[in-house]
Amino acid sequence: MGRGLLIASFDFSGAPEDEFHDWYDLEHIPERQNVTGFDLCERWIGVDNKRHSIATYDLDSVEVLQRIEYKNIAYENLSPWSKRVTGMCDRILRFEGTQIFPGNQMAPTQANAILIVAINIDKLVEQDFNSWYDEEHIPNLSSVPGVLSARRFKSAGGTHDYVALYHLESEGVTYSEAWLEAINTPWSSKIRPHFRDHIRLLAKRYERFV
Repeated sequence: MGRGLLIASFDFSGAPEDEFHDWYDLEHIPERQNVTGFDLCERWIGVDNKRHSIATYDLDSVEVLQRIEYKNIAYENLSPWSKRVTGMCDRILRFEGTQIFPGNQMAPTQANAILIVAINIDKLVEQDFNSWYDEEHIPNLSSVPGVLSARRFKSAGGTHDYVALYHLESEGVTYSEAWLEAINTPWSSKIRPHFRDHIRLLAKRYERFV
């Protein structure tokens, strides 16, 4: 079993900002950091919309989410505070999946930004889609200056079948000439029209201000 990933993203425009951050920082993240199998737990804030919150959790495997230790704090066992705060938010993306490329590479700890791309793909071109990602797209983007890691994940069930997660030195990496050259290829142009339910989230590292 490959490494796992959990992503939770909210638009918290409907929640008090200070309470939302207090809940995440003081209860929600610490709860998960104490669960066996949760490795790097990080928070990010949208670049284009500062009321978009993303949390990424690197896991030993996605099976961590089915163990009793996690179930005791999740799903129907969410705390009253969790239920109150999430009830005021709109969910953008929740993704649970297994890393499929490259190998069991772990997330870097020094990233200042991330890019998440969630996609469903037409079944008729899924094989070509996976070949494009593994043979061209990820290798191209991995070579762009400022890209610290580029990984792909397959869903264990949910709204999106695939996620690509890029850890970056800064959000500006995605605006660079090298990035634009890497993503604009004939093969990319062939595959993109078959994307479905495409979500792209660019975010910078969350920093708590006391």
